Amino acid sequence: MNASNPNPPLWKRICDTTGLPVCRDAEFFIKLNAVCAVVFLLVGGLAAIALALTRWQAVHLLPVEWFYRTLTLHGLNMLIFWILFFEVAILYFACTTLLNARLFSRKVAWASFGMMLVGSLMVDGIILVGQADVMMTSYLPLLAHPLFYLGIILVAVGTLTGVFNFFATLWQAKKQRTYEGSVSLVVFGATAAAIIAVVTLLHGAVVMIPTFLHSLGLIAQPDPAWYRLIWWGLGHQSQQVNVCAMVSCWYLIGSITTGAKPLNETVCRGAFVLYILFINIASAHHLLVDPGVGSSWKIWNTSYAMYLAVLASMIHGFTVPASIEVAMRAKGYTKGLFGWLTNAPWRNPAFAGSFLSMCIFGFIGGITGVTLGTQQINIIAHNTLRITGHFHSTVVGGTSLAFMALTYYVVPLLFRKDFVFRPLARIQPYLFAGGIVLVSLGMSFAGSLGVARRSWDIEATGSVHGPSAHLFLAVLGLGGIVAFAALLLFILLTVGTLLFGESNVGRPMADWGTPKTLSTATGHGHGAAAPALAPGAEPAHDTRGTLVLALVFLACFAVYYFANWKALADVWPVR
Repeated sequence: MNASNPNPPLWKRICDTTGLPVCRDAEFFIKLNAVCAVVFLLVGGLAAIALALTRWQAVHLLPVEWFYRTLTLHGLNMLIFWILFFEVAILYFACTTLLNARLFSRKVAWASFGMMLVGSLMVDGIILVGQADVMMTSYLPLLAHPLFYLGIILVAVGTLTGVFNFFATLWQAKKQRTYEGSVSLVVFGATAAAIIAVVTLLHGAVVMIPTFLHSLGLIAQPDPAWYRLIWWGLGHQSQQVNVCAMVSCWYLIGSITTGAKPLNETVCRGAFVLYILFINIASAHHLLVDPGVGSSWKIWNTSYAMYLAVLASMIHGFTVPASIEVAMRAKGYTKGLFGWLTNAPWRNPAFAGSFLSMCIFGFIGGITGVTLGTQQINIIAHNTLRITGHFHSTVVGGTSLAFMALTYYVVPLLFRKDFVFRPLARIQPYLFAGGIVLVSLGMSFAGSLGVARRSWDIEATGSVHGPSAHLFLAVLGLGGIVAFAALLLFILLTVGTLLFGESNVGRPMADWGTPKTLSTATGHGHGAAAPALAPGAEPAHDTRGTLVLALVFLACFAVYYFANWKALADVWPVR
């Protein structure tokens, strides 16, 4: 218990590990949303392995009608339901525990959860009975059963209700002065995610309500070009809500595991503001082959304004590892460029998952996203597996892995049970990351050979792709098996802990492994003691290792970017 407040109010408890206040109402709904998130993750994962084994031509598991049905199920459960339920849990944590505040309304939280759950079950049920084989995008004139659209509307309204509860709690905390100064960077990032969520879900309402009415026969069909334009304000920007939440997880996990602190909070907050202002522009890359929007609009969105959101990601991509480097060097791990990194807590699944998430999101997702979002290059990649290779590295290898990493602290701290099978937990992030990398690379290279996305059988019109395409589709299938095994392991560990984990009530959670502060007197081979500082002077931030990693990233980006221009030139030779 916290010695400064041994008898907290009945609405909260004090965490035995962190000493932070935990609102009991928020704790209940965090648990409820997190459990549902994991259930929908399992549903989406089952669909994913079926799809991977179907795209692997040598296996070709599903018949054609079940391929598109499963594709619809996979997209909505993995990209919408699993992510949104977990993000609502993150929002409730950020606005209560980190601000020492009470959740604004238990009734509003129930309303949010109820609408999200009913809507999600409604959508999955309609898909499984074969009344919504329209895939996640559900482009008109494809039409699903009205309950499909009503379910999505319920999920959107329920999420908006949860976001309202978040903002109301922020307002209440500010009014009651439960914290001093500015909110923490993690809360600021969660707030940015919530703001983007409001804009995103309003796009969903604008596009789904008339489509729902059309499915009932009450109004004429909305224009398909209009539908695509507005829908991507929902479909793409919803993934940018994930990006803000994911980055907030990076900062939080870095602080918990290594004691890292942002090098410059003003810059980091500015990066989140860039997300709010410019992230939706990136959705334009889904419309670059559409004749309904003009060339000037396409060029502006993909060649200029989009890079302001890219700048935000690059800021976070530098400051997160840099803050970890500074924290590790302050502990005495100063040998060479990467002594701080090799001595990081890699056996801690939260740290490992978070850092791997950062690497996959940046080196694969970021590089491919900026390249494929370029108007000229997009024309040779748009309808191929290269696009799915990109967003599996961002949403799955980035966001989902970061959320898994956070769970290794969420369960012990909120459910108050230590993880079972801890040796397996330590390897789970590596298995999942390795599987997703194989999936992403398999898709990307198969797409480079012309393999289309959303195609049940690449040989339906004759063998035109050759053995190389089959090889990379096999890589996709093998990666899918590894990633699915890691996902099942994650669920087994989580559920097993909830059922059989040892209670840690009244004591700190079992430590995953925290780097110890080295004594400069003993040396340990990590460098000499730092020189004494003048009174009032700030210590220098030594980020040489992170700078080298950033330069490697930029070199990889340059090679990939110009290789794609070369591929474009080969398709369209100038004579």
